Amino acid sequence: MLPGSCETAMFNYTFQWKQAMARLPQMLDGAVVTMQVAILSMVLGILLAIILTMFRLSGIRILSAVAKTWVEIARNTPALFQIYMAHFGLGSFGLHLSPFLSILIGITFNNAGYLTENFRGALKAIPDTQTRAARSLGMGAAGAFRHVVLPQMLRISFLPMTNQMVWAILMTSLGVTVGMNTDLYGVTQDLNALTFRTFELFALAAVIFYAITKIVTLGARLIAARLFRY
Repeated sequence: MLPGSCETAMFNYTFQWKQAMARLPQMLDGAVVTMQVAILSMVLGILLAIILTMFRLSGIRILSAVAKTWVEIARNTPALFQIYMAHFGLGSFGLHLSPFLSILIGITFNNAGYLTENFRGALKAIPDTQTRAARSLGMGAAGAFRHVVLPQMLRISFLPMTNQMVWAILMTSLGVTVGMNTDLYGVTQDLNALTFRTFELFALAAVIFYAITKIVTLGARLIAARLFRY
């Protein structure tokens, strides 16, 4: 081989966008699975975060310790570690989960940890007089929280929840590490192995990810503008 021929070969790449575009329907099917995981993980994460926030503020040491431990692990360890623990960690105890469930559990765990802190901060922004006013109208503690405090907490946390949703969408790409091949990243990886159109396929996947996150962000802003008018 002549000197410099290796360097020349490295840049002798012919783009074949038509071949990549022909795979677009399969990638869009993967994008649907990506959104399914992200939406489910957010719904479950919000529900868990509300429970963990109540634990954190309950004054009961055991419950508060559970919430604090969850938050510390979720916020201070890599998301990949959390997904591995769901897939391989539980598997070592005989509980073998599908890649879909593993990525769903891992992202849900992460979402719940971050959202718990967001909710706790939102609660601090709500004056105590709101709860006292509700109680003076005859509401119980649970009713005051559900009808007065909870809606305001979710309202204050709406935009941070949007950011977490975007993060959840991007985290789905980690599913390939546990054998997930039906989401957008997994489908792209399989198509790349078949066609060797690496640049074109992953560039197209990046555009789809970008479009999804932009739609989610803009949609959230429109919802916020309509729902949160003063």
